[in-house]
Amino acid sequence: MKIAIIPARSGSKRIKNKNIIKFNGKPLIFYTIKNLIKTKLFDLIIVSSDSSKIMNISKKAGANILFKRPKSLADDFVGTFPVINHAINFIKNEKIYPKYICCVYPTSIMLRPSDIKDSFVKLKKHNCNFVFSV
Repeated sequence: MKIAIIPARSGSKRIKNKNIIKFNGKPLIFYTIKNLIKTKLFDLIIVSSDSSKIMNISKKAGANILFKRPKSLADDFVGTFPVINHAINFIKNEKIYPKYICCVYPTSIMLRPSDIKDSFVKLKKHNCNFVFSV
């Protein structure tokens, strides 16, 4: 099973609500989810967020699994690894066991589906099956 995890917290200090700022009429995270869907690589697209608004937008864009992350994992001092680890533990509790995990940031709207596919091909070529981040 291949999954994509998008860590999307609401509390950006420099750019308020940056993950859902509208660009060309749609929230940034919308484009990221749509590009992940276009790859046809992923069995699941997961959004980990502390915001109901981000989760609602993500659901409308086509994300499969949405869950609120704890406040302890949603501040300025928490890195990506603990957030992804939390997401992996969450889905394992749901009896979902991924072989490949891709972390994509919600503001990566310039990331093309072909970039994601190329990364995955390189990952498989080198027999790495845990985490790749784009």
